[in-house]
Amino acid sequence: MQTGNNRKPLMYYWIGALLLFIILRFGLGPVLNNENTKEVSYSQFIEMVENKEVTEVQKEQYRTVFKAKKDGKEKNYEVGNWSDPDITQRLIDNKVKFGQVIDEPMSPFLSLLLTSIVPIGFILLMGYMMSRSLTKQLGKGGGDFMSFGKSKAKIYVKSKTGKTFKDVAGQEEAKESLDEIVDFLHYPQKYREIGAVCPKGVLLIGPPGTGKTLMAQAVAGEADVPFFSISGSEFVEMFVGLGASKVRDLFKQAKEKAPCIVFIDEIDAIGKKRDTSGFSGGNDEREQTLNQLLNEMDGFDATEGVVLLAATNRPEILDPALTRPGRFDRQIRVELPDLIGRKDILKVHAKDVKMGDNIDFEEIARMTAGTSGADLANIINEAALRAVREGRNRVAQEDLEESIEVVIAGQQKKNSVISDDQKKIIAYHEVGHALATAIQTNKKPVTKITIVPRTSGALGYTMSVDRDEKYIMTKQELFDEIVTLTGGRSAEELIFNTKTTGASNDIERATKIARAMVTQYGMEDDFDFVQLEQTHGRYLGGENRLIASTGTADKIDQKVMEIIKQAHYRAIEILKDNMDKLHEISDYLLKKETITGDEFMEILNRENSDVSNKEENTDVNLKDTNNESDKIE
Repeated sequence: MQTGNNRKPLMYYWIGALLLFIILRFGLGPVLNNENTKEVSYSQFIEMVENKEVTEVQKEQYRTVFKAKKDGKEKNYEVGNWSDPDITQRLIDNKVKFGQVIDEPMSPFLSLLLTSIVPIGFILLMGYMMSRSLTKQLGKGGGDFMSFGKSKAKIYVKSKTGKTFKDVAGQEEAKESLDEIVDFLHYPQKYREIGAVCPKGVLLIGPPGTGKTLMAQAVAGEADVPFFSISGSEFVEMFVGLGASKVRDLFKQAKEKAPCIVFIDEIDAIGKKRDTSGFSGGNDEREQTLNQLLNEMDGFDATEGVVLLAATNRPEILDPALTRPGRFDRQIRVELPDLIGRKDILKVHAKDVKMGDNIDFEEIARMTAGTSGADLANIINEAALRAVREGRNRVAQEDLEESIEVVIAGQQKKNSVISDDQKKIIAYHEVGHALATAIQTNKKPVTKITIVPRTSGALGYTMSVDRDEKYIMTKQELFDEIVTLTGGRSAEELIFNTKTTGASNDIERATKIARAMVTQYGMEDDFDFVQLEQTHGRYLGGENRLIASTGTADKIDQKVMEIIKQAHYRAIEILKDNMDKLHEISDYLLKKETITGDEFMEILNRENSDVSNKEENTDVNLKDTNNESDKIE
């Protein structure tokens, strides 16, 4: 049995087939019939009649059609009508059959059908099909023009999302703030009695991958109310006014299903600051959409039970009218998780994976400082994939540790061939980093050194892990970090008296730290407590913009070079004082290609238990290095 949906396309096919038949029959039929007819002159026609080649003649209104035999084959010919009173007698004398075709007038209905109805119907059908195609391209799912202003928000309920606060880890403060929203949706009366009003809007701010969307779904799951989800980019349309229409439709649906939660992801797509330069005139599509959103947020009552959640990682570009109290009343920071948070997140993602018995999540959490929840989920998945590749049915600690390296540096390039000379330089470079790290106080202990190349382009790396979570760093700690970064190049200069391209990433990171010490952290007395750079988009990697005069910029560059030169000189001193250990550990690394932190520390402390005491005072005064730079070279 055919359903209504199946009949509709079938009807279109029949209409199309009928139109095609009419066009072929009445439009192309005469043309096809004349394809094999050859046109000749009247003199040729008379000559063919006299030669008894013509067998049949028919006179039409504007031409004469005849058949003639040429080379034993009968063919069709035509000739234009000519005033010839003798033609009839010629045909009789040559025994040619002849006659005249009487053109019957076309019926009025058929004439109307062919000249008006069929062309108009064909145009309308083509227009309808083009509108459907355009509608699909605009993302309306195959609707007609009337659906252009409809919201494309996806509606979820608890049974479909299945997300609760148990699925969110590492964001306890954010969950506590959102739990109040859930409580209001459950028990609005106790808030009304005291006169409290639920926040109209809650803005989730944080880096990508920290779980902003997951938290919004968890709020809906905890409150057990409908959850409208839409991306900010879906409001932006090619036609003016459609974005504003979608906003109206979204809030209309939300009010009908109240209490409910409306979640707009990446709200910065429509909430960007309006133009204040006067060039746009405030009449573009995005601004109309934003104005409509502001009006809708003013228009609904918080007591209705409609809560608006939004997420962004670019809060600095949002329009102030959108973030003011009364619209987005509450802003919740969803930052990168700390040590405890990372440990909890790892456990949440590991609950659906078969893990070994001796998994140390705390150690993995220490090794993943600065990662987001999405990164940690990826690490767990990479570990599970590695366990399968190794033929195990459970994830081991080594799988997790290797997955961290895969996420950070890429897969191992097992087929990469590096010459012995280059491998030796790489080994000394990495051991130079490790020695500079281990000798300095207040530094992260070395956990792994490898010279196995990775797909990210790294020919080797040294991994260090802080035992404690650090929220601030001192001037000396930042300087020590630069010393560690210059340790690789320093080893190359001391042992091989050369400089390679392997230090490019170290140079980039060292310069960034030294510049931040001068321009952002106010750690140089020459500039005192002055901000010289502004950071934009800190949740998206950050872009620093200098806010200083040309003369000050020159001084900044000079001071940055002084800091790096002192760190470079410090690293050379450390390696000179531990030259024996530099050779011994490098030789060991060349044999094994990868060594653990325990193996490194065992060699470093062997026969030299007082090595660490040689550097009791690592407080280096950052002084003028114009003279010391000669020693570095």
